[in-house]
Amino acid sequence: MREALALNLLLFLPVIGIVALTRAPATRADLVRAIAFVTMALQFALAVWLYACFDPARAGLQFETRLPWIAQWGVYYQVGLDGNNVLLVLLTAFLGPLVVASAFTAIDRHVKLFYAMVLATQFAMVGAFVAQDLFLFYFFWEAMMVPMFFIIGIWGGQRRIYATLKFVLYTAFGSILMLAAVIYLVVSLSTAGGITSFAFTDLQGAANLPLGVQTILLAAFGLSFAIKVPIVPLHTWLPDAHVEAPTAGSVILAGVLLKMGTYGFMKIGFPLFPLATQMLAPVIATLAVVSIVYGACLALVQTDIKKVIAYSSISHLGYVMLGLASFNLLGIQGAIMQMVSHGLVAGGLFIMVGMIYERCHTRDIAAYGGLAKLLPAYAVFFAILTLASIGLPTTSGFTGEFLALFGYFSTAWPLAAQGETLPLVLAVTAVSGVVLGALYMLWLAQRLLFGAARAPHQPSVDLDLREKSILAAIVAAVFWLGLFPAEPMRATEQAAREYRELVTAGRPAPPVALRGTP
Repeated sequence: MREALALNLLLFLPVIGIVALTRAPATRADLVRAIAFVTMALQFALAVWLYACFDPARAGLQFETRLPWIAQWGVYYQVGLDGNNVLLVLLTAFLGPLVVASAFTAIDRHVKLFYAMVLATQFAMVGAFVAQDLFLFYFFWEAMMVPMFFIIGIWGGQRRIYATLKFVLYTAFGSILMLAAVIYLVVSLSTAGGITSFAFTDLQGAANLPLGVQTILLAAFGLSFAIKVPIVPLHTWLPDAHVEAPTAGSVILAGVLLKMGTYGFMKIGFPLFPLATQMLAPVIATLAVVSIVYGACLALVQTDIKKVIAYSSISHLGYVMLGLASFNLLGIQGAIMQMVSHGLVAGGLFIMVGMIYERCHTRDIAAYGGLAKLLPAYAVFFAILTLASIGLPTTSGFTGEFLALFGYFSTAWPLAAQGETLPLVLAVTAVSGVVLGALYMLWLAQRLLFGAARAPHQPSVDLDLREKSILAAIVAAVFWLGLFPAEPMRATEQAAREYRELVTAGRPAPPVALRGTP
């Protein structure tokens, strides 16, 4: 009971923080920043406590709250934690205070409004993760777009209006299709079963819908989720949004918001429509591999530091989709770990881009060199996050990418023995993304950190205590996931098994089981 109350408090803490901000004088920027930071810190403390209370051996929902909201429509305020969302809620709460702290010196106008928008985004993102009712999920899904619109549109770069409109148009188009699919799905199940409900568990009856209907519904949900991931060719809004967004906006986008798409596939899209998912699995895996390779190739030719990291996000999230399409336990768990790892590493790299931009006012790679001599502490943290991004063992990047690839290979190998070679070709091609990832990230680090020392506005000041603390927290989390993955993986195991059972319902067992493969 107390855990359920704590989860609701965790969800609504940002709203309480917004109310507190309204009471603070607009001229007291220091007080505004302190309120926002304390709110986020308390939310993170609650998330850690709930994670410690979470029982990984129990399947299904924990710390659940279910209250009638619009009862005549079958809409309930239903929230809870399971293995699908517990790490993502922890990640969102972890990044919250770091996002706030990273903006202390970067945002100096409309400070009160800015932090109110950050807290509102945090509320919507956590709400989308913990929602267990499709109506509630859609409410939070749409709500997070509004504060992001203002964060990019008000505090963004020179082309912020263009980037904002593009971001909103893409996501709104996907949302409309999802809304139509939600209405059709609920009405269809209500007609067939006589019960109108938006609860995820009740909507699993969609698995009995004909294949054609499932395919259309999955396409509608999937387009909305694929835009958010983003999957190639629906990715073009992402680089513009990242480049024009302030540092805090980029961290929110890369750290959490992109995970909404992959989480949507894992929690809603694939489990609700298993027949369509199985039929389209080769297409999903192909798009994932195209995203891995194409995103990496685009990152190789960028001259803007932010664009390199933005395109790398497209590549890294391709591994998440590949793991989900593997229908293999380790592959699914690898997908979840990769979501968390990417949130940490990409979020950290975007914070570092913001730090160097504050000092030198340019993101042009050619303007820098020899930063290891000019900014030694900055260089150390950048090198660590670069190595985590390319998946060096002992870092979180290795855990996620290795498990996702291993899971897909485990599925592809027996199929190849039966003559179905496409999955194996895709698995081998996906490995090339690891090589390309190492190439563009090491090349970026080599150009920034080594060679002749140069940077605009020399001499530059190295990281201060606040900046070192932010990056040290991220690096500690990266190594925690890399060195001790067993504990977080236990938290996801039951949910991964449930996902596999739902998605592969009615599917023939794999012809050959590899030794040691779950």
